[in-house]
Amino acid sequence: MVFQSIVRDCGLIYPYDKVCIVCSKPIVLSVDSNHRLHAAGTPAVRFADGVSIYAYHGVILPEWYGRLHPNQWQSKWVLKEKNAEVRRALIQGITYDRIIQELEVTELDSWQEYTLLSIDFDDDFDNEGNAKPVYLLKMTCPSTGHIHALRVPPDVRSALEAIRWVNWDIDPEEFSVQS
Repeated sequence: MVFQSIVRDCGLIYPYDKVCIVCSKPIVLSVDSNHRLHAAGTPAVRFADGVSIYAYHGVILPEWYGRLHPNQWQSKWVLKEKNAEVRRALIQGITYDRIIQELEVTELDSWQEYTLLSIDFDDDFDNEGNAKPVYLLKMTCPSTGHIHALRVPPDVRSALEAIRWVNWDIDPEEFSVQS
């Protein structure tokens, strides 16, 4: 009877050789469509005693990021964040579209409404210790002016090459009529 009550009423049970740690069930448990801990601007896990865990699509976040909705996150935080997984979550939440508008980027090449950009993240280095920039293809919709950006491989050296990469090696000259 006691064992059934523990299994039914307790959330986490950590049995060891001479001790067993039993935790209550969380009062909040939020996950995304892939069943990863996730909540935007609120704890993904919260216990009755106030202990909370913030997470964004499975990445555990420090409270100072997690308590803010991603639309309140600042692009400059990406440059200062040392933890690569947290930085990846910040980029995902902020989006490259916003990052290229808010951070200093270098224009490498352009073709029509497409621009190849690079952003230097100060603590991202290759195996030889050289700074490793992130390359982005900025696309501006000619009819709405909406800006969209996608990350492209670091060996891409022209806007045309980036467009081909994004479009599975289809040359942009072969695209149907643009509107």
